[in-house]
Amino acid sequence: MQLRSAILSTLLATATAFAPSSPLHTATYTTPSTFRHGTSLNVAIDTSDIKNGLTVEIDGEPYKVLNFSIMKQARGAAKTTIKFKNLAKGNTLENTYRSGEKFQTAMIEKNPAQYTYSDENGNYFFMDSESFEEVMVEAKLIETVSKWISEGMECNLVYFKEKVIEVMVPSTMVYEIVDTEPNVKGNTSQGHTKPATLSCGAVVNVPGFVANGEKIKVDTDKGEYLERA
Repeated sequence: MQLRSAILSTLLATATAFAPSSPLHTATYTTPSTFRHGTSLNVAIDTSDIKNGLTVEIDGEPYKVLNFSIMKQARGAAKTTIKFKNLAKGNTLENTYRSGEKFQTAMIEKNPAQYTYSDENGNYFFMDSESFEEVMVEAKLIETVSKWISEGMECNLVYFKEKVIEVMVPSTMVYEIVDTEPNVKGNTSQGHTKPATLSCGAVVNVPGFVANGEKIKVDTDKGEYLERA
């Protein structure tokens, strides 16, 4: 092996020494259009690998783990109860599995895209940040996060078998408060909260001292106020 490596090194050095002095030309490779940024591979897992937000493939369809619980038994193996959401159809499914039962993760692809507008039917339109193509997302696929989306916002479109099955918004976002009741003297940040309408249209509870026109940071997964921005 060492002799072979030495011979190859010598040949490469010789070729370089006799290479023409003209400028080198770099080959350009085009990424296939089917490749999308952030691909999750299809791999085998078991109940010990289950976590909230994981997407698995069941009977050829994508199911996202909403929550799960583990029940330990005095005798025998523990059991895991998992609640899934079918990302293609929208229905939920809850099953109990024996410890160690196998699953297949879904091969999903996440592609960054910018929200542009919605039509009269509630469908949302995005511009793919890589191909700049327009992508339509049906209203039913975006209803759980639509309240957080505002014009120009960067999201992730989740693909399964070349179809969009989910829209993911950033887990934390900054919004302006456009409507909330004025603070009442004597209210404290610990003891008083009030509803506030944000610039995106969502309503969250905020501390009493926060006023109209202020910007706040929000946890979009939980729909909760985090802090002033």
